[in-house]
Amino acid sequence: CDLRSVREAVVSTQSTGIVKFLGFEQIFKNALTNLPIGGGKGGCVFDPKGKSESEVRMLCESFMKGLYRHIGPDLDVPAGDIGVGGREIGYMYGEYVRLRGQPDMGVLTGKSTDFGGSKLRPEATGYGLVYITLEALKKYNHYRYLPESRRAGISTNCFNGLKVLISGSGNVAQFAAEKVLELGGIVCSFSDSTGSITNETGFTRAQLTEVCDLKNVKRGRLSELSGMSGAKYHAGKSVWQLGLNCDIALPCATQNEITVEGARNLVQGGCWCVAEGANMPTTNEAVDVLKSKVDIYIPAKAANAGGVATSALEMAQNSARLFWTAEEVDEKLKGIMNNIFATAYSTAQEFDRPWDLQFGANAAGFLKVYKAYKAMGYLKF
Repeated sequence: CDLRSVREAVVSTQSTGIVKFLGFEQIFKNALTNLPIGGGKGGCVFDPKGKSESEVRMLCESFMKGLYRHIGPDLDVPAGDIGVGGREIGYMYGEYVRLRGQPDMGVLTGKSTDFGGSKLRPEATGYGLVYITLEALKKYNHYRYLPESRRAGISTNCFNGLKVLISGSGNVAQFAAEKVLELGGIVCSFSDSTGSITNETGFTRAQLTEVCDLKNVKRGRLSELSGMSGAKYHAGKSVWQLGLNCDIALPCATQNEITVEGARNLVQGGCWCVAEGANMPTTNEAVDVLKSKVDIYIPAKAANAGGVATSALEMAQNSARLFWTAEEVDEKLKGIMNNIFATAYSTAQEFDRPWDLQFGANAAGFLKVYKAYKAMGYLKF
């Protein structure tokens, strides 16, 4: 790790303890990417729900007034997270330029492609989540779970015919769903802070577009889609409380969303693969349940690293004054996620913990940071 870090801005009602711990975790997640970035977390207490465009802009500008002296392309590079998307990054970058009197595109990632952003940055976490899950499915022989009628094309597309539960309805959930549908999977759920919407036969691409439009343009609640064909809205319920049948679960909402009850519901519903798209979405007790009952559990440290990896790719493009195509970025993202899976898998094997990808990811990330500190003389033993 070098002196640069990608500090994901969390705009919500998080405690400083949670932010510090997420920053600690981010260090080891970034180490897994094998890219030259450190790690951290930051943000402010502000609930953007119901706020006007002007209020959000003023908050972002005020936040940058306190932050701009402490960031830079070779110092600290903030990126987006919960509540912080392209709009907020744009407002913060604009204020940074006004305060510094000159542009410096490498100071933030997640920017619009109109001023130094990278292709696929909004899609990266969701796409990366699916890529690493796909790599795990290829490695693990899961055909025994599928009836003959659902095996067509499975040899070339491991998601074909699999039922996938997704929580959340933000960037990660939207683009994970898009990629799952592209690969032939069946997306059966979304959620937000007010409830969940499900479709047991699977949402269509057109319905996914409706969800994206509601969230990204209208900034509305999923309850507004309760009349969608084939869908059912569950007020005040998370996806994991509903006891739905599935093959794969992709929690993409927020931390600690899957409790022991939710984990047991997944197991009873036939789930055999869980990959975490949100930051630490499963409680420790629920992780224990899942690891003892499902065949594949991919922790957030590995599974949702696609976003920060593409932030690093954006930093590289800014430094080199280059602009890669979507195809180039996508190919690099696939390579990074495949490498993360291979690292976690091989490390687990090395310590005689086969398919314990949580242990493999934790050990690999820690060992990389430890070796770097040791080599630089920071450890005196």
